[in-house]
Amino acid sequence: MSGHSKWATTKHRKAAQDAKRSALFSKLSRIITVAAKEGGDPNPENNASLAAAIEKAKGYSLPKDKIKTAIDKAFGSGKDAANYETVVYEGYGPAGIAVYCEALTDNRNRTAADVRSAFSHAGGSLGTSGSVAFQFERKGQIMVPKEVETGDKKNPVKPNGAAADEEEFMLAVAEAGGDDYEDADDEWIVYTGPTDLMAVKKALEEAGTETKGAELTMIPTTPTEVSVSDAKKVMRLVDKLEELEDLQNVYHTMDITDEIAEALDE
Repeated sequence: MSGHSKWATTKHRKAAQDAKRSALFSKLSRIITVAAKEGGDPNPENNASLAAAIEKAKGYSLPKDKIKTAIDKAFGSGKDAANYETVVYEGYGPAGIAVYCEALTDNRNRTAADVRSAFSHAGGSLGTSGSVAFQFERKGQIMVPKEVETGDKKNPVKPNGAAADEEEFMLAVAEAGGDDYEDADDEWIVYTGPTDLMAVKKALEEAGTETKGAELTMIPTTPTEVSVSDAKKVMRLVDKLEELEDLQNVYHTMDITDEIAEALDE
């Protein structure tokens, strides 16, 4: 078990989303509404997809009242009813980078037109269903802080159980059923099988390690190296896509090296 390359992509994406918090909150609320509706139960203990959606929302600090409102909307009627469907868009960006987009929309025609426009303006092309999906692998992802707040002014933080020591954490992840982990500065990222996400999270917490969010993600199986100039073109496409209200997640196969990350942050 070890981790290295995936975090740079996650970190850059998370930073971009944090900068657009109000739009992000709207997207997270939509995910919760759909998960609640499709699972047919407003109680996350009886609805695994809703539990995962709430955990993802908590990881991005979505307030509890917004979570409750999103769940209530799933079972509303009339103008309060939510009628979203899941749609996947696949295509290629600059330098042949594969791009995989997940949308929740109440108007397929509008969303398809918006996505197609974003691809064409960025020098990419929208592909057919399945054209790039094979280049990604679905994974669960759990964020685990290395330290947690104590509420004590003299000692504001304390080690977060096994997460404070890599050897201990490696064993804890293995015992919890995790596939892999990665050092992400002040936290660890634990990767799991897609159906094991909540079970691994629960096992870590029962062993005395706090978590701060869990979600399903798509990891490129073979990341592609590109030049700095091409990387900037790809991220312009990704940013354009992430600005679309109907798109929930945008994944790509570009390998964000330290050099690329620094250039993109400039």
